[in-house]
Amino acid sequence: MRARVLLADDHPLVRRGLRAILEAHAEWEVCGEASSGPEALGKAKELRPDVVVMDISMPGPSGLETTRLIRDALPETEVLMVTMHNSRELISAARAAGARGYLVKSDSVGHLIEALSAVCRHELYFPQWAGEGEMNDRSSPRKPSQDNDRD
Repeated sequence: MRARVLLADDHPLVRRGLRAILEAHAEWEVCGEASSGPEALGKAKELRPDVVVMDISMPGPSGLETTRLIRDALPETEVLMVTMHNSRELISAARAAGARGYLVKSDSVGHLIEALSAVCRHELYFPQWAGEGEMNDRSSPRKPSQDNDRD
């Protein structure tokens, strides 16, 4: 069965790139796109995706607040944060909001595939550099973020 993915980012070019990458893989179907927090929440409720790929910096409520709202309304829907912010504090906030994974936009396409695969399996996927304890208790191994071979 194909996992249904909702893309939520305020930049059309980023959404188009993510869509192209994901549609090249038979295991994923992009079921919709959103460009703001309220639109992401509405489309998530309407489309009931398996995973939302969410940017942190979104118009309206942030991606963090939107993640909280989606996870409250749709606990079966996972969220993978994909952002330009390389911050331990934001990773902790994403985790507290209910995100199951966190990926920096400068990471490789291979890391995106790993992250989305893990989150689809309901596993955690957070950067190893993020810190100790709960950040590193994920079920799937992850290369360090500095290994940014670009695909």
